[in-house]
Amino acid sequence: MPQKPAIPKGTRDFSPREVARRNYIIDTIRKYFRIYGFMPIETPAMENMDTLMGKYGEEGDRLIFKILNSGDFIRKVDDFTYSSKDSRSLTPKISDKALRYDLTVPFARYVVMHQNEIDFPFKRYQIQPVWRADRPQKGRFREFYQCDADVVGPRSLWQEVEFIQLYGAVFSELKLNDVQIKLNNRKVLSGIAEVIGAKNHLVDFTVALDKLDKIGREAVIAEMQDKGIKMEAIEKARPLFSLSGSAMEKLDKLDDFLSHSEIGKEGVEELRFIITSLDALDSRDTRIEIDVTLARGLNYYTGTIMEVAPPEAVAMGSIGGGGRYDDLTGIFGLKDVSGVGISFGLDRIYLVLEELGLFPEEIDQTLDVLFINFGNQEALQSLKLIKKLRNNGIKADLYPQNTKIQKQMKYANNRQVPYVVMIGEEELNQGQFVVKDMVKGTQKTYQLQDPDLFISEL
Repeated sequence: MPQKPAIPKGTRDFSPREVARRNYIIDTIRKYFRIYGFMPIETPAMENMDTLMGKYGEEGDRLIFKILNSGDFIRKVDDFTYSSKDSRSLTPKISDKALRYDLTVPFARYVVMHQNEIDFPFKRYQIQPVWRADRPQKGRFREFYQCDADVVGPRSLWQEVEFIQLYGAVFSELKLNDVQIKLNNRKVLSGIAEVIGAKNHLVDFTVALDKLDKIGREAVIAEMQDKGIKMEAIEKARPLFSLSGSAMEKLDKLDDFLSHSEIGKEGVEELRFIITSLDALDSRDTRIEIDVTLARGLNYYTGTIMEVAPPEAVAMGSIGGGGRYDDLTGIFGLKDVSGVGISFGLDRIYLVLEELGLFPEEIDQTLDVLFINFGNQEALQSLKLIKKLRNNGIKADLYPQNTKIQKQMKYANNRQVPYVVMIGEEELNQGQFVVKDMVKGTQKTYQLQDPDLFISEL
């Protein structure tokens, strides 16, 4: 019995319609990456294990797909390690490569390896797939594309300002005008942990806090307690979980709360600079919210962090995010190189556009004109005309077989082809071709020697 075909959970096949819609999003993002001065690079799908491990926090490291070594890898494992059944000690002996978890750490590795070939500040964009051993659910896949843009070199906060403007430009072009860009700063989070007396639990505090909108306040508090954070400290931070007011009003409240934390106040001032600059640049169409619960669990962020929430009408997680990492390249030996970057969540953006009906109708039109096949002589004349259409950028094709007209028309309907051209024996003898408008149901005759009129009307 033949094996039933299947694909791994969390992966997908894409139909021509889906690919066309994905390309619409990618092309829009790429367009603005280039307008904002970013240059493209690509990195391998796999990285050395030690390049990736330890860069995403304990939870992130667990989601990295490991690649088994080639050959008889088990033979190289000693009996004690093998019999211990301890994956942490066994894995390094049977796997030294892994699929990339994101594009930022590979980018940091790229910068270090090519530091003598690139000019700083280095602005790069990268659109490639990444892999995470996550639990598949709506909007969350094990294989998905990231669309990243990063700048390394300067510590200037103007980069954050420009990235927020970039987000606004892309989502405006996609007609997603109701997105909300949430901002926070890891220095603010460090300051909060310091003020409440949980400085030694900063990572546990931020990881738990980042889940507030996913699992709720009580579950977050329970997780913090499980990690050893005292209830007294949690209670001190509780008022910050529900800050209200404008961005500036929230920052004023944070300033008061963090009055005894130097690093916390530094984070507040950085956020204040960004908000003030955006106001001065008349970026008020972009909805900005200060969200002190935003932590973005990746450990490499050191300053501003940002996340894009979809329109409220759509039940979906973030559709973009990023932040500043002041010394990510330091883990690879290149010290004091600051960076900041953002990512667009292609798959989630797709789902949001689909749910809101925002994809332009013309995206689904993969063919402008289909020529009916009446036989070899007629097909030859059709191909001559098709060549002219294609030279003018018109998507045209010939049905490959001389079969029933009804079948060919059905094919045209299934592909949503707006125009069907017929060159039968009679049209061939009279030097004409007939065009049927498949939407209106009307027909019009043109001269074969002068197809320009038809081309101009398309």
